[in-house]
Amino acid sequence: MTTATQSDDAAQLAELGYESRFERRMGLWENFALGFTYLSPVVGVYSTFAIAFVAGGPPMIWSIVIAGLGQLLVALVFAEIVAQFPVAGGIYPWARRLIGRRWAWITGWIYGWALIATVASVSTGAVPFIGSLFDFTPNRTTTVIIAAALMLIALVINLSGTRTLGRVAMAGFVAELIGALFVGLWLLLFERHHDFGALFDSLGTGGDGSYLGAFLAAALLGLYLFYGFEACGDVAEEVPDPGKTIPVAMRRTIYIGGAASLLITAALILAQPDFNAILSGEQADPVGAVLSDVFGTVGSKIITVIVLISFVSCVLSLQAAASRLIFSYARDHMVFASEALSRFSPARHVPPVALTVAAVVPAAIVAIAEIISDSALLKVISFAAAGIYIAFQLVVLAALIARSRGWVPRGKFTLGAWGLPVNIAAFVYGVAGALNLAWPRQVEGANWYDEWIVVLGCAIVVGSGLLYMLLGRPYARGTSPAGDAVISRRVGEA
Repeated sequence: MTTATQSDDAAQLAELGYESRFERRMGLWENFALGFTYLSPVVGVYSTFAIAFVAGGPPMIWSIVIAGLGQLLVALVFAEIVAQFPVAGGIYPWARRLIGRRWAWITGWIYGWALIATVASVSTGAVPFIGSLFDFTPNRTTTVIIAAALMLIALVINLSGTRTLGRVAMAGFVAELIGALFVGLWLLLFERHHDFGALFDSLGTGGDGSYLGAFLAAALLGLYLFYGFEACGDVAEEVPDPGKTIPVAMRRTIYIGGAASLLITAALILAQPDFNAILSGEQADPVGAVLSDVFGTVGSKIITVIVLISFVSCVLSLQAAASRLIFSYARDHMVFASEALSRFSPARHVPPVALTVAAVVPAAIVAIAEIISDSALLKVISFAAAGIYIAFQLVVLAALIARSRGWVPRGKFTLGAWGLPVNIAAFVYGVAGALNLAWPRQVEGANWYDEWIVVLGCAIVVGSGLLYMLLGRPYARGTSPAGDAVISRRVGEA
C-alpha cells in the first residue's frame, strides 16, 4: 500500500466523520478469505445436508443456484453502499447513512444478535466432528467446554491484530478449498453410485401433491449457505482502497463459495449408496458415512481435520464481524457501556472489549442452553439465519428508500442504470428467503412452539430491540453523521 493510498483512505474516512485507527493490512485476497470462511461451504453443506435431503431429495442442490443468484443481487447492492461508505461495522453504518439513526439502530440490533447466535451455532456444530476425530460421543458438558475452547482460540487470534486475522483467514480458505476440491472430485470421479439425472429425482419427497413445498423446505440448504460476503465490508477500515477492493471481494465470495458448494453437494449426493436409507432415517449421518466408507479411518480423520479448520476459520470470521459491529455501535454511543465497548488497542489496532464480548456472550448462550435442555440451543439459534436475512433486507430497503429520495451511489463501484432494478430484485428475493426461513412447517410429534420457533425467536429479538430503543432512546446519543446519503449527493451537485 502506497503512502498516497493511505492518505486517501484516511481522508475519505475523515470526510465520513471518523478517525482512521485500524491498520489497513488486509488485501483483496485476505478480505475475500474473511468472507469465504464466514460463508464456509464445508460448514454449511456438512451441517445441513441430511436435513435438506430428507426434506426434498437430490433436487435440493438447485436451491444453491437460486440462493447464490439472489444473494449476488444483495451483494451488488451492498457493494454500491460500501464503496461510498467504507466504515467499520458494515450493515449498521450503511443503514445509518442511508436512512438515519433509528433505522440503523434496529438493523444493527437484529444483525448483532443473529451474528452472536451464529457464532454459538457454528462452535457447537464443530463438536461432533471433534468427537469423531478423537472417538468419543460428546455430552452436554463436553459440548459447552469444546465450543467455548473454539471461541477462545478465535478470540486469541483476533486479539493479535488485523494482519494475523487476514493470514489465518487465508490459510482457512486454502485448506477448505483444497479439501472441497479433493473430496468433491474424488467422489465424483471414483465413488459415484448414480448418474447426474438423479439430481432431478425428488424420490417422492413431495408426496402425492406438488413438489414445491418439499423443495422450499429443502431450500434451507442454499439459504443457510449464502451469507458471509457482508463480512468483507464489516472490516472496511482495515482494507486499503476499500471502495474498490471490497466490492470485488464480495462478488468473489459468492462466485467461489457457490462453485465449491455445488461441487461438494453434487459429489455427496451421487456418492450415496442408498437414498432410501437416508429418507427413512436409517442413515442419520450420510456425510460421515460416505467419508468413512470411501477414505477409511485414517483418510476420514484427515478430512475431519480439514473440516475442523473450516469451523475454526468460520468462528474466527464471525467473531471479527460481530466485534466490528459492536465497536461501530459503541463508537457512535448507540448502546450501553459504549465507553468500554469502543476501547481500542493502539498496539494491536483492534477493539479488545468488543472482541471479548463477541466470544463471551455466545459461550454463555451455549452454556445456558445446554443446561436447560438438549434442544434449547437449537431454539436459541434457530432464528440466526432468518435474523441475518431480515437485517440484510432492512439495508436493501433502506437503499430503495434512499434512491426514491434522490440518492445516486457515487463510490468507486456503481451499477449505473442497473442500480434500481437490481435493488428491487434483491429486495424481492430477500423477503422471499426470509419468509421461507421463518415459515412454520409441520413436524410429526412436534409442539406448536417448535414449529413457530423461528418466528418466535425473531419476535423476541425485534420486540426487545424496539422496547429498548423506544424507552432508552440510545439512537439519540452521539453526533456522528446519519441520513446524509441524499444530502451529500445534493451538496456535491450544488
